[in-house]
Amino acid sequence: MTPPLQIGICVDGSDPPSSLRGLVEAADAAGAANLWIATHLFYREPIASAAVALAGSRRLGAVLMAMSPYTVHPVYAATAAATLDELFPARVQLCFGVGAPATLEAAGVSAERPIETLRETIEVARMLLSGEPVKFSGRRYRISGQLAMGAHPLPLWLAASGPQMLELAGEKADGVVISAGTSPAFVGWCLDIVRRGEERGGKAIKKAALVLCSVDKDAHRAHDRVRRRLAYVLRGTHHARNLELAGTRLDQPALAAAFDDENWQRVDALTSDDVVARHCASGTPEQASAALQVYRDAGLDEIVLYGTHDRAELEDVLAITRPQGVAIGR
Repeated sequence: MTPPLQIGICVDGSDPPSSLRGLVEAADAAGAANLWIATHLFYREPIASAAVALAGSRRLGAVLMAMSPYTVHPVYAATAAATLDELFPARVQLCFGVGAPATLEAAGVSAERPIETLRETIEVARMLLSGEPVKFSGRRYRISGQLAMGAHPLPLWLAASGPQMLELAGEKADGVVISAGTSPAFVGWCLDIVRRGEERGGKAIKKAALVLCSVDKDAHRAHDRVRRRLAYVLRGTHHARNLELAGTRLDQPALAAAFDDENWQRVDALTSDDVVARHCASGTPEQASAALQVYRDAGLDEIVLYGTHDRAELEDVLAITRPQGVAIGR
């Protein structure tokens, strides 16, 4: 029997705390499993947001996603997760990732040797969260110390999309999360690579993906709600394989130029309804529900709904998870 698929909710820090409270209440009422709180430089700080979210719910979990060791030292990330776990036991998870290249560049941060750095980051965090004294000597980190709160192991996730990082996730992490804007075909391709890492690591890990989701009785109106967010993602050249596997025709250089020029009419025209339908769960309730099922069939354990900033919109999106037999909950 196929295990129930979990549903998570992603917030990216672009909205005020008042909006976060509403999203938490909606997610909690619907029985969602986790709130995935993104770490973006220049946006609202995720650890504080996680504390607010956890305090506003008696059962919703929180995943700190995806903390970059280039901007947040792994000792600090582990300390933050352990402190939240002390306050809200068994409801906290920690996710690492390199970070968005453009954002790192804007902050004057270079991401050197990412595979090696993330491998050491996971090792350091896992050792610290064991609660035991740590002596670690790697190429990037040298750690000697122990967390004060008597920590215990927490699930460690890795955000990944490239082959080497995907294999590392399968080998060393407890879970992998794939970024938004990826098609079901690309998700399936990623998870095949993760499984190669699982063979080396000797265990199966959890598999999640952020999925842009929008629902409206008018499919075009639903697509409009996620169109520019998807366009922002797909303008990146690293999405070439994602587009290829989905059979998507998109002029990425033209899209990137339209963003640079803030030519929103051109952005919208390039990111057609067909592009949205291939890379999101968007449209009428029936269309979005069917799309979520395709993402599930790609091999996911958790679908993390992304792109809703309004409580009413989120409630509409959560409503479609039930008719298709997707069981939400922890």
